[in-house]
Amino acid sequence: MTYENTDKKTLASQLKSLWSEYERIKSKGYKLDLTRGKPCPEQLELSNCVLTALSGDNCISKDGVDCRNYGVLDGLPEVKELFSELLDIPAENIIVGGNSSLNLMYDTIVRAMLFGVSGRELPWSRVEGGVKFLCPTPGYDRHFAICETLGIKMIPVAMKDDGPDMDTVEDLVSSDESIKGIWCVPKHSNPTGITYSDDVVRRFAALRPKAKDFCIFWDNAYAVHDLYSDGDKLLSIFDEAAKIGPESENMIYYFASTSKITFPGAGVAIIAASKENIADIKRIVAVQTIGYDKLNQLRHVRCFPNAAAVRRQMELHAKILRPKFEIVKNILSRELDGTGAAVWSNPKGGYFVSLDVMSGCATRVYELCRDAGVRLTDVGATFPYSHDPLDKNLRIAPTYLSNDDLTTAIYILTTCIKIAAIEKCLKA
Repeated sequence: MTYENTDKKTLASQLKSLWSEYERIKSKGYKLDLTRGKPCPEQLELSNCVLTALSGDNCISKDGVDCRNYGVLDGLPEVKELFSELLDIPAENIIVGGNSSLNLMYDTIVRAMLFGVSGRELPWSRVEGGVKFLCPTPGYDRHFAICETLGIKMIPVAMKDDGPDMDTVEDLVSSDESIKGIWCVPKHSNPTGITYSDDVVRRFAALRPKAKDFCIFWDNAYAVHDLYSDGDKLLSIFDEAAKIGPESENMIYYFASTSKITFPGAGVAIIAASKENIADIKRIVAVQTIGYDKLNQLRHVRCFPNAAAVRRQMELHAKILRPKFEIVKNILSRELDGTGAAVWSNPKGGYFVSLDVMSGCATRVYELCRDAGVRLTDVGATFPYSHDPLDKNLRIAPTYLSNDDLTTAIYILTTCIKIAAIEKCLKA
């Protein structure tokens, strides 16, 4: 029987027991962190080959470039070929950057603010009344932070089971010229774990925006981050765009990296786009840098020379991560099934679990967890301007903690969820 259908006398008795358990938990002095999707130490050990892949006498790339020197603005060809094979993107449509795809996203928007998008329209900073982005929610807080920092107005769009609400997306972009882009994490979306359906990908490729400089920011951060062998499949947006024509291809800015394949702080990131957009990016970036870190690019391709090697690496990651996600799922089910206190995602990959508690209870759960020694991502972080209008969504990052600590943290979380839910029902 759910809490909402339980008599208040029974609820009050249950709450008393929960408070007793909560005080016992607090006395333990826990310091457990569920805030960010970081690989655990065991995962980092998988990539130590990157640290020893080069020495002074083997820093020459496949085509004879000395990677210790200047040059090769858009990245080593063999690294482009690796990402091309892995992500099914033509190598000539790829620029290899530094370690951070987020940095490449930020730079792409700043270029649009300063110079416009491939010269098709005014620089966004000169658009009267400002520009807007569509933001599928719940979504990635760092995407939203870029927009907020640069003064781009954000419009929330609901996430459905197969991706963003495309009826809303199509209506908005076709009618409002100030809408210049949309954020997308198309596979194992952050934080819901949703992978966009084939129909959603096709509808993105077929968008007919009123703004000629509309951009789809396709942040495929979890492209190969499956937990199970029957992982989700994502249709190629470039293939679908190519069927429609250059206008569709020019909308797409595709980002990916090795951040959770090798070392998050020392990986390799890419941006992929149409040939027209790649030429425009290179023209502007050539003023910013003579070239990104080719030694790091070479280290990675020496360790992982082809897509098969990357996929073997990801199987090792999955072997470590699967038990962690199973811990979360099993404890949430054991403690909360039948209570009506929360619902949660069961992702097949990625790094997060999206948890919806009763409306109006997320802040209370956050505070209870904090005081009991469990840190959660800030309430509202998964929404534009850090405002969850229903105060119900929490993003859980289970990857970093040891399995024992994770078990403790999720149990504490469920205890706090139950307290907050019963408190709300008693006030009703």
